[in-house]
Amino acid sequence: MKNWVWLRGFTLAVCVLPVLVHAQTAIVMASTTSTEQSGLFAHLLPAFTKATGVDVKVVALGTGQAIDMGRRGDADVLFVHDQAAEEKFVAEGFALKRYAVMYNDFVLVGPAADPAHTKGADVVQALSKIAAGNAAFVSRGDKSGTHAAELRFWKMTPAAEAKGSGYRECGCGMGQALNMGAATGAYVLTDRGTWLSFKNRADLQVLVQGDQRLFNQYGVLAVNPAKHPHVKAQDAQKFVDWVLSPSGQAVIAAYRIDGQQLFFPNAGK
Repeated sequence: MKNWVWLRGFTLAVCVLPVLVHAQTAIVMASTTSTEQSGLFAHLLPAFTKATGVDVKVVALGTGQAIDMGRRGDADVLFVHDQAAEEKFVAEGFALKRYAVMYNDFVLVGPAADPAHTKGADVVQALSKIAAGNAAFVSRGDKSGTHAAELRFWKMTPAAEAKGSGYRECGCGMGQALNMGAATGAYVLTDRGTWLSFKNRADLQVLVQGDQRLFNQYGVLAVNPAKHPHVKAQDAQKFVDWVLSPSGQAVIAAYRIDGQQLFFPNAGK
C-alpha cells in the first residue's frame, strides 16, 4: 500500500510496511540434570519468557561441568547446586554474586528388600552398611552437585574411601543412574525432585530421608561480563532478578507432581 507525500514539488511514494516484531533474545543457561529431568524448567522457563521476552536455552550437565561452562564463557547464567563450588566461582571473579533460589533434599533409594538394612534417617550410617555388605551402589561419578554431596557423605563414614566391591560409577545423569539402579537392584543417592518425576522405579523405594545433611540448596549466578565481555549480561540478570522475585518464586512453588511439591523457594535466605 502506498501513501503519497508532497515535498517542495516532488511527489514521493512512501511504502507503508507492517510493523515488525523484534525477535526474542536468548540466553544460555548451564544447569543440572536434576532441574531439567525433574520437569521444573518446562514449567518455569515459559513463564519467564512470557514476562520478559527473553528465551532460555538450557544445557543440562552435572554441576561441575555447568560451572566449567560458565568459567569458559559458554553460558550466560548458571542454575546449580554445589554451594562450595559456586562460592569458589564467585571468588575467582567469574560471577559477582551467588544467590540462593530454592531447595529440596536428597534421598537414598534402594531395593524394597533393603539387603544392607539401610532404612532410616542417617545417610552416613546407611552408606557404612552398604560398604560393609558390599551391596550394589550406583554413583553418578560425574562431578555433579549430587555426586559432590555423595562424596561428602562417604568421607563421613568410618572407612572413608572404602565403598565396598558393589560400588559403581556410571559417569551419567541422575535419570540414567536411577535407571541403572532400577535394573540392577542397586542403591542410589538422588535428589527428591528427579525421584518424584522418575517413572521407571521397578523395585526401588525411598529408604533414607530426613537427615539434615541431605539438605539440597540451589543457587543462581550470572556470569561476569568483565571476564567474558560477549556474555548477555543484561538478559542473564533479568533471569536472576525474575527467578528471585515473588513471581518467579511462586512459579517454583507451584510445580508439583502427583500433588507433591518438588522444590521450595528460599530467595533471600
